[in-house]
Amino acid sequence: MPRSAKKARRLAADGRVYMWTTRHSHRRDEDGRAVDCRQVLTLSPQPPAGGGPLRIVFADGPGRYVPGGAPFGSGDVGFARGADLNLHEPGAVRALLDVAVARGWQPGQRRAAEVDGWTLLEAAAAARAGRTGPEGP
Repeated sequence: MPRSAKKARRLAADGRVYMWTTRHSHRRDEDGRAVDCRQVLTLSPQPPAGGGPLRIVFADGPGRYVPGGAPFGSGDVGFARGADLNLHEPGAVRALLDVAVARGWQPGQRRAAEVDGWTLLEAAAAARAGRTGPEGP
């Protein structure tokens, strides 16, 4: 049976547990059309009182892609000519988490944090491929 796309998944990293989800969203323009595709990876430290969630946002833009139909998979994010990750893969989520922590995100802080995912992608993809650590190439 396939996994429910809306159900949070569990990730253990560095002695902490996180629940994570991915969601696709759009903003509506004045005519009601869907614009501005975004793929959001949310990592929530557990238990919930242990810290606020981290939202890693991948917004569509020139030279990059987010899920939105063929030929890309539902979790694929990447640069048109460069690094990419599939946000449904636990290893990719772990790599993004490691880069976010290496760059200063603190899992214990009480408020939600939002990070531009494009600033993390290349370092996470390189770490996932074994070419470097979470600090970056």
